[in-house]
Amino acid sequence: MAKLYIVGTPIGNMSDITLRALETLRSVDVIACEDTRHSLPLLAKYDVHAKLVVYHKFNEQDCSDRLIEMIKNGQNVAIITDAGMPSISDPGAEVVAKCHAQGVEVETVPGPTALATAIALSGIKASGFTFLGFLPEKTTDKTSILSKCANTGLPIVLYVAPHDLTKTANTLLDVLGDRTVYVARELTKIHESVTVTSLANFECEERGEIVMIVDGISSQNPLNALSVAKHLSHYLNLGMDKKDAVKQVAKDRGIPKNEVYQQAIEM
Repeated sequence: MAKLYIVGTPIGNMSDITLRALETLRSVDVIACEDTRHSLPLLAKYDVHAKLVVYHKFNEQDCSDRLIEMIKNGQNVAIITDAGMPSISDPGAEVVAKCHAQGVEVETVPGPTALATAIALSGIKASGFTFLGFLPEKTTDKTSILSKCANTGLPIVLYVAPHDLTKTANTLLDVLGDRTVYVARELTKIHESVTVTSLANFECEERGEIVMIVDGISSQNPLNALSVAKHLSHYLNLGMDKKDAVKQVAKDRGIPKNEVYQQAIEM
């Protein structure tokens, strides 16, 4: 019986495509891709000549039904994106979910992802992470999502468009407080780099495909188990003035200074 293949493709360097991915793409009847102009150079380089169907976030609902109909009629279909694995901040989840619901077989052909590559390159030490993909457009939605992840102790991983980089860093600072951030750019390409900076003093070139990894707050400071008011009192009792105490508590807890300041006003 025909099936749907989820195929990972290179995130920058075409040589990163796997042998199994090439074998699959050469054998299927149809390849669903985000943009034929982007995918054709890769497919042509490796002598892949299957029929192409455009499948992106704007036609995902209707096109997924069409792809499933093709599979039910005996055609093997592969889905690829412009870079990386389908369904990870890219189209794919809709057709995969429908295949599962309708009993259509799905097979994965794994490939590189910017998410895993950036974490490996950063050198960050963590037992896990929170992946948010691209943040929503509205500031209120961004704040809501980030606030839920603020105190997990885990790094937060984001995909960011270059023109949104500085604005995103400012939003992260407002919601999370100052933290170390790793900015991975142009992964697997000739100008691949990782910049280690902070949200408060953020500096990084706004160019290329970008992954941001924001360090999680440390859960090892016993003062963080106190209420914010008691945490403040601890430093005030040590002789700190209120301004410095607010700054230190915000740093300890990885939260914005204005959040701590509100507590200080009430003391």
